[in-house]
Amino acid sequence: MAKIGFIGLGIMGKPMAGHLIRGGHSLFLHSRSGVPDELAALGGAVCGTPREVARQAEMIITMVPDTPDVEKVLFGENGVVSGLPQTVTGSGQHRIVIDMSTISPQATQAFAARIHALGHDYVDAPVSGGDIGAQNASLTIMVGAEAAVFEKVKPILELMGKQVTLIGESGAGQICKIANQIIVSLTIEAVAEALLYVSKAGADPQKVREALMGGFAASRVLEVHGERMINRRFEPGFKIALHQKDLNIVLSSASALGVSLPNTATVRELFNACIAHGGAKWDNSAIVTMLEKLANHEIRKHSE
Repeated sequence: MAKIGFIGLGIMGKPMAGHLIRGGHSLFLHSRSGVPDELAALGGAVCGTPREVARQAEMIITMVPDTPDVEKVLFGENGVVSGLPQTVTGSGQHRIVIDMSTISPQATQAFAARIHALGHDYVDAPVSGGDIGAQNASLTIMVGAEAAVFEKVKPILELMGKQVTLIGESGAGQICKIANQIIVSLTIEAVAEALLYVSKAGADPQKVREALMGGFAASRVLEVHGERMINRRFEPGFKIALHQKDLNIVLSSASALGVSLPNTATVRELFNACIAHGGAKWDNSAIVTMLEKLANHEIRKHSE
């Protein structure tokens, strides 16, 4: 079994680390908010710094909010790099750094180059599936890595996800995640518009949702987020502030490539409006509340 470091134990990281422990691996854990008691009770070793994690683990996984957070964890004071051994050919000191956060593809490529220059490997492996996917070990994991390195880490990733795909070299996983966030963001907004229209027109949104789930409009977003919108359950989930951060990355990267993403930009503005109304910690399905304000109508079940 492998010695694995896991840094970042929030809504996503906590259940992911738990799956690795239950899979029989030795976990060395660090989180700026503290290591959850239940992970320590499962046998996870609590570490005070990323440096301490790196000194003990063969693979180091990071699952933190944003690009600057990854940079700080890896290269800051008492960061992962300061705990990595100096590599000597045949010494067995080779380490693999796996970043599962959603961050800039360009920054990812730069981070990978810095880790490679030290003689270690770097994998970008962002995920899709939200808190439910993390809890059920059913995440979709998009990987950027050398093929030989991917084969080494794939069994570890499969303990956390049901679909693990090598996309290409360093940064390719994050590029794939950008495509995912474009599709997911626009679908959430489309579901919100549709359910708002249905409710205002006088039909029962719950019955309409059930009907649509049997047709071409069916999607995981309609299934999960549609129900949250109808039942007014906006506890995260995936926080609006984090989804807004992802769309900032999407639009910044697209701008650098000269690609216009007008509808993605509109969804980001709706997230901005949610945050302005105190919704930074709401679930991303709460985007519907801003559309409701524009329509002066709140989605309600037909029986209400």
